[in-house]
Amino acid sequence: MTTPSRDDIARRMLELVAARGSGKTVCPSEVARRLQPEDWRPLMVAIRAVAGELQAAGRLRVTQQGRPVDPL
Repeated sequence: MTTPSRDDIARRMLELVAARGSGKTVCPSEVARRLQPEDWRPLMVAIRAVAGELQAAGRLRVTQQGRPVDPL
């Protein structure tokens, strides 16, 4: 099994967010499970890194319990 690229991760993350709609959330583990259902846990570091990149680019807002956080 090949590891998803950062572009694959970003694309899947943004697709899930768009599908949920405004004001809804997506858990990082959901992204990982969609990309690699059988072995998703090793992806979590990359998922969080990509979320941070998307947040820095203004394309995503990372929150926990409704408050902005650093995904790393």
